[in-house]
Amino acid sequence: MTVSNTFAIRLAETLDRDDALELLRGAIARESITGNEANFVAMLKDEMASRAVENVVLADFRPGRPNIWGERKGTGGGPRLLFIGHTDTVHVDGWREHWAGTEREDPFGGAVIDGQIWGRGSGDLKAGICSSLAALTLLDRAGIRLKGDVAFAFVGDEESGQPDTGVSAGIKAYTALIEAGDVAKPDFTVYVEPTQLAVYTAQIGFFIADIKITGKSAYFGVPELGKDALKASHAVMSALWKHSDEISARANHDLVGRGFLLITGLAGGGFIAVPEECSLSLIRKLLPGESLDEAAAALETVIRGAVADPEIAIEISYPAGRDHTLGGSAAEIRSDLPEVSLLAGAVSEAFIGRGEIRGAPFWSESPFFVNRLGVPAVYCAPGDIRNCHTFEEHVDVEEYFAGIVAFATFMARYCGVEE
Repeated sequence: MTVSNTFAIRLAETLDRDDALELLRGAIARESITGNEANFVAMLKDEMASRAVENVVLADFRPGRPNIWGERKGTGGGPRLLFIGHTDTVHVDGWREHWAGTEREDPFGGAVIDGQIWGRGSGDLKAGICSSLAALTLLDRAGIRLKGDVAFAFVGDEESGQPDTGVSAGIKAYTALIEAGDVAKPDFTVYVEPTQLAVYTAQIGFFIADIKITGKSAYFGVPELGKDALKASHAVMSALWKHSDEISARANHDLVGRGFLLITGLAGGGFIAVPEECSLSLIRKLLPGESLDEAAAALETVIRGAVADPEIAIEISYPAGRDHTLGGSAAEIRSDLPEVSLLAGAVSEAFIGRGEIRGAPFWSESPFFVNRLGVPAVYCAPGDIRNCHTFEEHVDVEEYFAGIVAFATFMARYCGVEE
């Protein structure tokens, strides 16, 4: 971590590195695979209390699965800033076997090796959660009082992969409280997904489609009596690949690139017979400004148009609804907003070379704020999304410390400081 500004230097020198590192190691130690968020939330409750976060509330979004939120009220006259992140992580299947006999064997051990802290959830996204809480503590150690409020909300059910989970149930419950007026609406939101301390002002949208093609089985010797679902699926896939090329050629977004669709699964066949059923799965990437409804309608037109035989049935389902029933919306805010510039500047001062404005190559939950609540939101936190969900998940310790300094600097500049 190399700092460049006098204020950032002061904060970096004030930071209690041991406390910050133990906070993150303790967070990693709390296994919170989707469905078991309560294990981590219990720790967050204690940490938020010890760091003088006020009005802390736990509330189940599903039985036994709580969200947690709280705030630090300012002295008045400043805006309200929210830091939010998800408490759940993906599974650890195979981790211990992969790292057997090494310091990394325990996925919840938080091993510090060569300046990196390892473990499931280290990057996605416990480093971000811990950075935001430690930043508040850093301001207290530096004797800085804010005019505006700093709020924290940590929600569950963001990750996919566990049965009957991963539909953003946690943030749906939390944003519903904001809409109802039961929780104060923020003026700006930082979602602490890992970005290597870049500031992501745009993100992709997506939907997943499962396609079932049903024909009619027949003995191989008399194929004319059947309807070949596998042959129909070939026609559908050819049409989908052409459709993807057309989508990609339409537009290129400066921050998130081009849209496309990717066929991710194919299953079908018959036992010495004309195949009666075939199933396809695909994922569609959308750019900011693209409508999920229109994209899905276009997809269905392509699929049904590829199969001329009316005796072959096609069923299409969308199993991954998030902020939209079909999937997750794309989102974007203006990169030249003053608060975006403040955050990017705070990051670049805390860690020279970081703080670039980029677009998210993933979907996460900022559309609940940007599209649903009309609140500008960005992603920014320590950690590298490329090693998350893998056996390589880790965070650079100096990057983590820089994230704390950057968040503290941003809190001060955005919320204002009481003289």
